[in-house]
Amino acid sequence: MDLKLIKNILTMISDSDVDEVSIEEGDFKIKVKKTGTVEQITYTQPAHAPQAPVAQPAAPQTPAAPSAPAEAEKSAAPSGETVKSPIVGTYYQASSPDSDPFIKVGDKIQQGQTLCIIEAMKIMNEIEAEFAGTVKDILVTDGTPVEFDQPLFIIEKS
Repeated sequence: MDLKLIKNILTMISDSDVDEVSIEEGDFKIKVKKTGTVEQITYTQPAHAPQAPVAQPAAPQTPAAPSAPAEAEKSAAPSGETVKSPIVGTYYQASSPDSDPFIKVGDKIQQGQTLCIIEAMKIMNEIEAEFAGTVKDILVTDGTPVEFDQPLFIIEKS
């Protein structure tokens, strides 16, 4: 695919109300997502095509000992089991926009209880708890796209 064509596509998408576009042409694939004011671009080239070297930013200098804010941040992170998305799709915290969320932080949940819905290809998939526990954190906001194996919740087993 021509670099000028890709640039034109990006310009058209940024000027439009479209939030996500995927294009496949043979072995070449490109996916563009707009999230707020940032565009996220993923592309795959065929295995036999030569790949141009990508400039890597210089690695930031890290101090030998962690700073106090970093230690405080680690201790503030909730402990528990991370529940990850089993599929790619759109995360919904309730069965409809005017319904209450399935779970909230602090809720006690039972094994088999619905935690959320992930819509994939117009199919609503209920994601159920694999164990009982207490919801410590919800890591995704309603209506956002999620990837396979992306952390969704932190639940402390009971």
